[in-house]
Formats: sequence, structure tokens, C-alpha cells
Amino acid sequence: MTRNPKDNLIENVCEEISRNGFDGMAKVLEILMNTAMSLERSKALGAQPYERTDERQGYANGFKPRVFQTRMGEIQLQVPQVRGIAFYPGCLEKGQRSEQALKMAVAEMYLNGVSTRKVAKITEELCGFEISSGQVSKISQTLDKEVTTFLSRPLGEYSVIYLDARYEKIRHGGHIKNMAVIWAVGIDEMGKRQVLGLSCQLSEAEIHWRNFLSDLVNRGLKGVHLLVSDAHQGLCKAREAVFPTVPWQRCVVHLMRNANAYIPRKGLQGEVFQDLKDIFNAPTKEMALALKKSTAAKYRKTAPRFSEWLEENIDQALTYFAFPRKLWKRIRTTNLVERFNRELRRRTRVVSIFPNEKSTIRLVGALLIETHEEWIDSSRYLDIETIHSLTPDEEIYRKNVA
Repeated sequence: MTRNPKDNLIENVCEEISRNGFDGMAKVLEILMNTAMSLERSKALGAQPYERTDERQGYANGFKPRVFQTRMGEIQLQVPQVRGIAFYPGCLEKGQRSEQALKMAVAEMYLNGVSTRKVAKITEELCGFEISSGQVSKISQTLDKEVTTFLSRPLGEYSVIYLDARYEKIRHGGHIKNMAVIWAVGIDEMGKRQVLGLSCQLSEAEIHWRNFLSDLVNRGLKGVHLLVSDAHQGLCKAREAVFPTVPWQRCVVHLMRNANAYIPRKGLQGEVFQDLKDIFNAPTKEMALALKKSTAAKYRKTAPRFSEWLEENIDQALTYFAFPRKLWKRIRTTNLVERFNRELRRRTRVVSIFPNEKSTIRLVGALLIETHEEWIDSSRYLDIETIHSLTPDEEIYRKNVA
């Protein structure tokens, strides 16, 4: 009879907590991790230890001891080894990359003398152990190599490209500056999301966006049907230069935020936003344009600046009507990166000020790689078969940009 590694799990965990209370949480984590890894190995092998079965894919090959430093303290893990198949516990891989990048960002601040007592305290709480310059250098080199390899990999056909940017405080040339961190996400031939590129620049000026987009093309990006982004002037000019024949969808969410600047009083916002939503929820482009006309007329006296802005800008956000209806909600905004933005804000809040651009790329790049891996393992984001069934009149959407 085979023995399941979880048989004594609850008993061992409860015993450790009863004996040491909160001081024993590192040991509890150690027990849980070792058990989880053993179970994961059995699942990968298709058999329990010593079990004879035709479903077996390989064989257990003992354990390799490894020491991990965590926020709860040092833990001793027994990493399962196998013969016959490739295997490494997923619980050790998940989050390690971005966690290390975050630690290194804070550690660099500490070691470079830019830190305060608060930063030193964060370092201790975050890492759970003292960080030496040697440790920072070694881990940083490993992360930098992995991020660089990922961001320079060859690309291929991506039907829809989403472009976005956010600003981070970074030390540059002896001063603290708000620098633009820009990235691109694409929908591959399987309809899944992939992170395509990342760059850290002084601003979103045309030259920076143009270099970024040109690099994507040089790496093999082609088959683009649609670009989705906000209406930043530098991005728009770069997009027109690098992808002159590819249609552009202005992000509906960003456009509605932009509308705020043209609404004369707060009490009018609710009504205006509802009218805008009605335009975007119209069943056809013809109806959307009719609503645009009537909405502009409605506010010509009470909000003339908004009325003029609406007539000049709204068409940029109606491109999605040229595509099959089932795609509309997911190609008219850049919302697919919002979850990543929230996670990035949570991490960068700890760092506060990045010591340099390299450190920024390391942390953001590590997070993007982990997000990319999650997307690859998830279900399709878009029904690509629907995109490939575009009518002949819309053949321009398939034009190769390489």
C-alpha cells in the first residue's frame, strides 16, 4: 500500500503551531511547501510513490535540499527530483522572479546610499535577511539575462496590438524624474495574449514610441489587424509612421476620462457619460454616428467645448464597429492590462523611487514575464477565427507590416 505524503500534514502543522505559535510559521510553511512539491511530483509522474501503474510517466529520484529565505524566515526545502521527464515544482517558480526583482530594487536603494531608515526597514521586512552587495549583483545578473532574453525574442503574427504606458519615479542623471514605462501586448494566432515588448524612456515623445514600435517590427511583428491605445500625441505620430496602413482604435475608457476636461460642471458629468455610453453601446456604427450628432447638438449651448470636442474625437473610438460584434468589448479598450497595472502599482509603491532605469526594467520585466506565462496557460482572449473571417472589403486589416 502506498503512503500519501499528505496523510500526516494536518497533524504535523498543528503540532508545530501548538509548540511554537507564530514563531513556528516558517516551519509550517516548510511543511506545506514540501508536501505540495511531493504531491505535484506524483501528479506529474502519474503515480504515487512505489505505485505500479501503466499511467506512470517517469520515476521519483529522491530529493535535493535547498535553503530559501522568505519573509517568515529561513526554510529548508526538499525539492523532489525525477527521472524520465522534465520536472520542477511550480510552487517554487511562481512569483520567484518578480519577488527577487522587487527585493533587488529595494536593496539597490539601500546599498547605493539613496535609502532612508524607512527603506532599510522595508528591506529587512521584505527580504527576511541581510542583503550583501554580492547577493544583489548575482541575483540581478540572473534576472537581467532572463528579462533581456524575453524582451528580445523573435515575434510573429499578432492580429491585435494593445499599447500602454505608465510613469515611475526614477533616478536619472542625478535627479529624480517621472519616466515613461511603455509596453505592448499582442493577440497571437491562438487568440491568446502575449507580452511583446517593454521600454523605459524619458517621456512618451514620438521618437521614443517610434523606436519602440520599430523594434517590434524588426523582431518580426507582422499580420497586425488593429492597434488599440490612448490618444497620446507622441504615440499617435509614431503609430502613423510605423504602421501607416493599420487601423487604430482609440481606447474608449481613456476617451471618456479625457471628456472630463470639457465638461463645464460636475453636476453634468453623469448625464454626459451616459450619453457617451449610449453611443458606444449602439448596435451599429450608423446608429452610433446618429447618436453622436444628436449628443453634440444637445450640449452645444450648455457645454460648447464638449460638443466641439465630441465631434472632433469620437470617430477615433468607433473603429471597432468594422469588426465582428463578438469582438467589440475586448478590442475597444486597453482594459486587458489593467490587472497588470494594479499589480505593478502595488509593487512599485514599495520601491517608491527606482535607483535607475535598469532596476525598473528588471522589476516591470519580471512581472510582465509572469503575466505572460499566466496568459499562455489561460483560455483564449479573442476568437481569432472571427477576426480571420473579415469581409473582403476589410482586407486591409490583414496587411503585413514587416
